[in-house]
Amino acid sequence: MGPGAGGLAGALSLAGALPAGPPLLLDTILPGGDALSHGRGLDCWEVRKHNSSEWCHFIRSNPDCRLDGGFLDYIDGVFCVFPPRLLPLAVTLYALWLLYLFIILGVTAEKFFCPNLSAISTNLKLSHNVFSLTSPLHGVTFLAFGNGAPDVFSAVVAFSDPRTAGLAIGAIFGAGVFVTTVVAGGIALVKPFTAASRPFLRDVIFYMVAVFLTFVMLYLGRIRLGEALGYLGLYVFYVLTVVLCTWIHRRQRGDGLAPPGPWEPEMPTDVEEPETSGTSSGDYGEEYRPLLPSRETSLRILTTALSPLDYRKWRRKPWYWRLFKAFKVPVELVLLLTVPVVDPDKDDLNWKRPLNCLHILTSPLLCILTLKSGAYGLYQIQGIFPVWGLVTLVASALALIIFITTSNEDPPKYHCVFAFLGFLASAMWINAAATELVNILRTLGVIFQLSNTVLGLTLLAWGNSIGDTFSDLTMARQGYPRMAFSACFGGIIFNILVGVGLGCLLQMTSSQPLVKLEPDSPLVWVLAGALGLSLVFSFMTVPAQCFQLGRAYGICLITYYLVFLCVALLTEFRVIHFS
Repeated sequence: MGPGAGGLAGALSLAGALPAGPPLLLDTILPGGDALSHGRGLDCWEVRKHNSSEWCHFIRSNPDCRLDGGFLDYIDGVFCVFPPRLLPLAVTLYALWLLYLFIILGVTAEKFFCPNLSAISTNLKLSHNVFSLTSPLHGVTFLAFGNGAPDVFSAVVAFSDPRTAGLAIGAIFGAGVFVTTVVAGGIALVKPFTAASRPFLRDVIFYMVAVFLTFVMLYLGRIRLGEALGYLGLYVFYVLTVVLCTWIHRRQRGDGLAPPGPWEPEMPTDVEEPETSGTSSGDYGEEYRPLLPSRETSLRILTTALSPLDYRKWRRKPWYWRLFKAFKVPVELVLLLTVPVVDPDKDDLNWKRPLNCLHILTSPLLCILTLKSGAYGLYQIQGIFPVWGLVTLVASALALIIFITTSNEDPPKYHCVFAFLGFLASAMWINAAATELVNILRTLGVIFQLSNTVLGLTLLAWGNSIGDTFSDLTMARQGYPRMAFSACFGGIIFNILVGVGLGCLLQMTSSQPLVKLEPDSPLVWVLAGALGLSLVFSFMTVPAQCFQLGRAYGICLITYYLVFLCVALLTEFRVIHFS
């Protein structure tokens, strides 16, 4: 089984599926209405049925085992580089690299992608009401994009290959079930509260519409251009609804400070003081402050800006925090070298002249060397001069000009441009990490003969949701349970509508106006049904409790997820059969 003419990805079937058929086949329909045929050749997961001496030949001779995109060929590595007796070692190394990729995604989104998005919105003079603390839902636009960037990039990358489309469906639905049950239930267990009634009903209704729309697309077996645009249009309508409701509410209360009603997130009285990486007068700041003002040299500014550690904070933290920080330091150092960050809250806007001038060189190089796994960056102009060389020359000259014409103390007027550069560079980092993540998950599916859907609803969904889980539970412990609960239902609306809509839209061209989805495994329907039932359960029980959510509600949600997970795994391993 091999790709058709033009290398259309629709000519490949999904690897890593069960013998009964792949969980999701994604075909491309030509204008005439005929689907590109899927040859029923050897799927890549069948490699384990052969003798270990034949594994490498099978992998390298089977087109279905080729990974599209990415810098490393994980399937070739595990079956050809490692001898068969060291397969457990290879799996262990892949699992550790998978965890590290999740760390890369989290650090990039939290410390580089989101801050630059905030700086862009500030420079464009966009209203921050749609993601402020007193808004019914913080983050329906820029903040939602920042928090959901790993999920959306993973979905787009997975949809780009028919063999990994099941990962996208599994991750989107699986994360939806996880967040609306485990995370929402955990918030109720940590701190019982009164839910924000109007935002809750609004968000659940929109999310149920999005799930129902996806269910219909799976039932019909295809997504047309208009339907893909409908996903994005529905999210735009959701954002406008949130903004309109906020505006109406503020008009009703006269734009003044009023006691929070049942539809507002309460302002806590016992909020823990957030930690800062810098020093203050209460954190030995006065002790380390020089008596006389002095100007730092460019070399010292560069070395200080490239240090991802605050040594005074390091000494106060427990051992497990230090251990996790040690794993993040290499990632943060590379990101500091390649991604500029503009901080509107600082007096100097985080202007570091030597480092920002270095970013003029490293950020464009990063973009062209990660785009299409470096295919564009390594392309040679007229077969003589590589593109990366041209970018290096132009960027070096521009960096030199900026360094000469600026000072260390005052940021230039065009400093806001660095926010756009940082946004682009961090997006390329997230895209590259998401591509490697999807390829590793597909490799694990081949090794263990697991469908991509079950890998998506477990590993990919858990990995992408772990950051939201900790942030929402921490927010609840600090006295913001309403806001955290609203984020459970509001944030994942962005993931499903933009993830599916954009993922399928990027697969369509003028010659390929339709994407066909074929859910051949009952696990897809188990996922869709479980997500729909969890939403209906919350939609009925929360108003029935007069929006008073306590530990009983949290226990019910967590129990529901455990039952769903057992049913999904039993379905995957053919213990439970559906007609």
